[in-house]
Amino acid sequence: MTDTITGGKSSTTRLANACFTDARFPELPNHTAGKVRESYDLPDGRRVMIATDRQSAFDQVLAAVPFKGQVLTQTARFWFDRTADICPNHVIGYPDPNVIVARRLDMLPVEMVVRDYLTGSTETSIWPMYQLGARTLYGVDLPDGLVKNQKLPGTILTPTTKAAQGEHDAPITPKDIVARGLLSREQWDDLACISLALFARGRDIAAKNGLILVDTKYEFGLDGDGRITLADEIHTPDSSRYWKAGSYAARLAEGREPESLDKEFLRLWISARCDPYKEPIPEIPAETLIEFSGRYITLFETVTGLAFEPPSLDEPVRSRVLRNLRAALPEYFGPNARGPTDGAPR
Repeated sequence: MTDTITGGKSSTTRLANACFTDARFPELPNHTAGKVRESYDLPDGRRVMIATDRQSAFDQVLAAVPFKGQVLTQTARFWFDRTADICPNHVIGYPDPNVIVARRLDMLPVEMVVRDYLTGSTETSIWPMYQLGARTLYGVDLPDGLVKNQKLPGTILTPTTKAAQGEHDAPITPKDIVARGLLSREQWDDLACISLALFARGRDIAAKNGLILVDTKYEFGLDGDGRITLADEIHTPDSSRYWKAGSYAARLAEGREPESLDKEFLRLWISARCDPYKEPIPEIPAETLIEFSGRYITLFETVTGLAFEPPSLDEPVRSRVLRNLRAALPEYFGPNARGPTDGAPR
């Protein structure tokens, strides 16, 4: 697969220009835009989620990474399939490599972050807090003397509130979650149990494939019967950190960053060049984005054991997505389409 994303300057330019960044389809109703995904709520309770190649970091959309939307969708599909016995998920079907059709949920206002290692570079990560002297993080007490990227004494939960678009997630403790009425005590206990079980499953499968699942984020909602349901994505390189297990110990001993196959590669590239929360983020070279794409693809292939099948560069991804949406949702794209405002206002 690496041959697909390497080559001369012309190949790099062609890949960069082929990125899928516009997933706005006016035929579909009730559009909402996220940093990476465009979503549409259909009147019958389905949600269409389209993953683009847009790349965000530090709460900003910075660039586009070739094949990223497909990698995210297909990685999440692998994990949704392998964790359905632990928690039901929102997936109905996959009409396109970049698209999930899901059940619309009443989303819970807390993101469940599970961590096994003392690491991170964002404001909600535990290493920057620990480095500044904090020893009680998210209600969890940590001992003195730990170093960056060291395994924690035990798996911990570090929940955050869900921020609105363009705003920052905020750390919060379980006690405050219940006290503020964001979740009931029973809901928190259930989410904590489910999140730890999902993480344990992911950690075990990753380890069998030579990877360390370092930390991850889960989002949940309630279905029409009030059941907790896993939503959004799971164990993707956007929502999780993965390190190569074989080199971890040696690099930790040398004080070097682990070999990562996730978003942290780009975060560290940016942090080495500016303070992303106070200074403008420099333009990311196409070659760096191609390398980033390769890491995402390597993760998919390593963790799933499947070969990544890249889209043809002869057909724009947007054209393929539109073609598959027309086939899956003829009531919106066919000759008798009801139109985007039928059943619910945009």
